[in-house]
Amino acid sequence: MSIETAPSASLQDRFGRTIDYVRLSVTDRCDFRCVYCMAEDMTFVPRAQVLTLEEMGRLARVLVALGVKRIRLTGGEPLVRRDVAQLVHNIGALPGLRELNMTTNGARLDRFAATLKDGGLDRINISLDSLDPERFRQLTRTGDLKQVLAGIEAARSAGFKRIKLNSVILRGRNHDEVPALVDFALEKGLDISFIEEMPLGQITEHDRALEFVSSEELREELSERLTLVPLAEKTGGPSRYWQVPGSDSRIGFISPHSQNFCHLCNRVRVTAEGRMLLCLGHEHSVDLRAVLRAHPTDDAPLRQAIIGAMDIKPERHDFNLAPGEQLVRFMNMTGG
Repeated sequence: MSIETAPSASLQDRFGRTIDYVRLSVTDRCDFRCVYCMAEDMTFVPRAQVLTLEEMGRLARVLVALGVKRIRLTGGEPLVRRDVAQLVHNIGALPGLRELNMTTNGARLDRFAATLKDGGLDRINISLDSLDPERFRQLTRTGDLKQVLAGIEAARSAGFKRIKLNSVILRGRNHDEVPALVDFALEKGLDISFIEEMPLGQITEHDRALEFVSSEELREELSERLTLVPLAEKTGGPSRYWQVPGSDSRIGFISPHSQNFCHLCNRVRVTAEGRMLLCLGHEHSVDLRAVLRAHPTDDAPLRQAIIGAMDIKPERHDFNLAPGEQLVRFMNMTGG
């Protein structure tokens, strides 16, 4: 097999942006049905169409050889994928990879946190939209808040260097909980990012335009009760961070609607079936699964397909909350 073993190039798009961050979805399946992420009754990708863990490991190796420094494992929910800990171990050992991270709903972390840390996972993001058990159940449709809180404690005990909470805020749903979520993060020594809802997938459960809350509005509200000092530090992701004096916790805001950050974009996504998405807000993509399976012993075609994909990465996205103007691709199909 032709094997890439060390960084030998860099990926650049036609706008001069260097792509060194990949979000790799290991499954589109999830044990939650969050109202902003997917429909309650979902049809998932047939398993034969999903990349094998070996294919994902091979893809990660070629990406790192092309200069990718950060890989985030996402889903769906990555911890529902059997043997995902072995994938963490394999990717975490790649020479040249600076960070291997994961986004999870936290419900299975009490079982996996220590194994993931030992396997080479550096950072972990945990979705938490409410601290009220009944409201949490309504937002996730199936989630048990106690399991997620236990997962957060397991991650803290495992010794991850940073743990970040991700909270999607919806007006009339959990907007009033923002202060409590911040207090929880500060008390536990965690980071937290508030995320504007992304209009991916056609939903009927709520009106996205009516429930949208901007990052600026949340920041102004928090500033009335806390001193927020902006940080110049960049983490490789889209969050812009503030800090409360005397605390190590960072409070971030991800603003795909209100504050377009496309000129700084350094990332692409790979779906569970091997489709490389060049932009969250567009359908520009390249089928890497076809290349992987057509050339199982030669990495050169895969390498060229990835390099060629940079030519179709759009300059920016333009999310639209108007009915009929939203992408039909759900977030679980996209990769978080």
